[in-house]
Amino acid sequence: MKNRKRDREAFREHSYWQSYSDMMAALLLIFILMIAITLAIYRQKTDDLEQTRLELNTAQSELDATIGDLEKSNEELASSLAELQKAYEQAALTQEELNNAYLEIENARQELTTTKQELQDIVGIRTDIIGALQSAFSNSTMKVDAQTGSITFSSDVLFRYNSASLTAESRETLKNIIPMYLDVLLQDQFRDYIAEIIIEGHTDTDGGYRSNMELSYERANAVADFCLNQRNGLSEEKIEQLQKLLTVNGKSWSNPIYEKDSSGNPTREVDMPASRRVEIKFRLKEDEMIEKITEVLEQR
Repeated sequence: MKNRKRDREAFREHSYWQSYSDMMAALLLIFILMIAITLAIYRQKTDDLEQTRLELNTAQSELDATIGDLEKSNEELASSLAELQKAYEQAALTQEELNNAYLEIENARQELTTTKQELQDIVGIRTDIIGALQSAFSNSTMKVDAQTGSITFSSDVLFRYNSASLTAESRETLKNIIPMYLDVLLQDQFRDYIAEIIIEGHTDTDGGYRSNMELSYERANAVADFCLNQRNGLSEEKIEQLQKLLTVNGKSWSNPIYEKDSSGNPTREVDMPASRRVEIKFRLKEDEMIEKITEVLEQR
């Protein structure tokens, strides 16, 4: 009985240590598995982290490249904007220049239209003045030139040979003629269109040019003095107006009159008596208008 009891106790003691060994072995195995799993997880995490780092590096490179492209695009955009602004400013300047050019053209057109109208008025005025002069002298022996409106006195009628003093007979003639002629030119209807009233002396071709120049001027001046004398038919008001317009010229024999043949054509022979003359004529402002038109055209 005692031996069986000891055998059972010995068996029980051996079973306890065996169980403890198995437990320790199991724990060790579990620990080893945990380490292996931990290592596997660590390696996986390390691999994942490295892959992530590589991806981040690639993404950073791509981001840097994208930033570089954006900066380049920004520079190109800024350059394009600057060129666009410059082009806009140039376009604005060009438009302003065009507007100024259009304005100048319009002003020139209006000026030309006004000048043309004024010139047409002056051409019509010349016809009106000549018509009024012809009407005033319709009952006189003095003839008004139908083209120029001038009247001509023979020097043989006004002066003695080689003299510049008016004869008594010529003074009476001038008193009848001069006021009629100047009254027409100086009337309100025509006065503003008259640029100049000219008294012009001429001689024949006999003698020197200088001596004839002096003689032709002195004769024209004698007629001018007569016109400016209030006792000879013009009012003080008309004389003041005449003084502003009057010009006296001596032409010597620079513009002689030639004889005409039976057909009325001029020959080469100088008509000496006809060449000795004093002409009174007028000049309208048409010459000034032509100069004005020329200036406008040259400016354009």
